Amino acid sequence: MATSIICLRPEQKNLTLTVKVISATTVMTRQRGPRASAVKVAECLVADSTGVIVFVARNEQVDVAQTGAIITLKGAKVEMYRGSMRISVDGGQVEAGGDLQEPVNTSNNMSLLEFELVTIGA
Repeated sequence: MATSIICLRPEQKNLTLTVKVISATTVMTRQRGPRASAVKVAECLVADSTGVIVFVARNEQVDVAQTGAIITLKGAKVEMYRGSMRISVDGGQVEAGGDLQEPVNTSNNMSLLEFELVTIGA
């Protein structure tokens, strides 16, 4: 079952989301060595009908997550970066296409919400 952006919470895992890429900015391209492929990282603002969040695309995911594309993130997880949520896909799949039934909502940016993670019982 697909998860909507508004329902995301810190440290969630194994999520499936279908989103539209609002913007994609390559933040790093680095060659690993003479025989290895380059490492690419892009920060993408993605949206569904409930809001937007930053998706960190890596390597071949960058080629799929182009501005304007509709993509499906399978096996996604919510990571915290400087107190804010982002999503990434490490062991899952980023696929082109998907079914967005409603127009995207770009006014509710979940990456702008700040969380304070508290360790209980320490």
